[in-house]
Amino acid sequence: MRDLGTGFKYLLKGQRWMAGHGRQYGFGLLPGLITLVLYAAALVALALWGEDFVAWATPFADDWSSPWLGLFRGLLTGVLFALGLLLSVVTFTAVTLLVGQPFYENLSEKVDRDVSPDGTAPESGLPLWRELWISARDSLRIVLRAAVWGVLLFACGFVPFVGQTVVPVIGFFVTGFFLTEELTAVALQRRRVDLRDRLTLLRARKTLVWGFGTPLAVAFLVPFVAVFLMPGAVAGATLMTRDLLGEEVGDGEDAAADDVSPLPPPPSGSPAPGR
Repeated sequence: MRDLGTGFKYLLKGQRWMAGHGRQYGFGLLPGLITLVLYAAALVALALWGEDFVAWATPFADDWSSPWLGLFRGLLTGVLFALGLLLSVVTFTAVTLLVGQPFYENLSEKVDRDVSPDGTAPESGLPLWRELWISARDSLRIVLRAAVWGVLLFACGFVPFVGQTVVPVIGFFVTGFFLTEELTAVALQRRRVDLRDRLTLLRARKTLVWGFGTPLAVAFLVPFVAVFLMPGAVAGATLMTRDLLGEEVGDGEDAAADDVSPLPPPPSGSPAPGR
């Protein structure tokens, strides 16, 4: 449970790091604004025509009597819109990171240099086009995984009471995990950590990941919030990546008003945290 609080502190710390680097923060808003416009249009379309889509998809209910027809299709329309929100939260990060790849890559590198004891940052050594290809490919794989979870949660939404209480909570934790994967991927790809190893790393520290990603998933449901939090989320994810890999943090971290208690060192001979 301690990792939950630590993950949330990394989220806050990333925002505070960005507050001290205003110029980079301003540039970081542009990719999010572009993506927000596209997603807002898609969600508005879903709200306007979602009911028509549900009616088209459920012709077997055309002869149902009132009020059952309205209740059934109204519930399905609500669940469909909730699924759209879930997928938009997960894919928003992936698309924004892809649109702003050069900036976020540079931002993550600056955070690494700021907190590294020797002022250096890992570099992938790959050309930009190769990094963009890897990012797009891995993002698509994550979105497909998230879509599978979305379909499962959509189906579970029909279970009375559980579908309206437990399922939404699980949905936020699932979304938080995938959000964190996308955000930490910026720093981990520079370290040449592939997708399979990234997922293994994050699954080993689920509570830390949930502490970081779940509050972010909730915040992303508020209009415009995702745009303003994205740069700081990338910075916080970079700081958390160093924790996951057991990398040392130097005095430069004080510039971010550090309030994250250091994790105890692993016992002698044991692997580094998250390994």
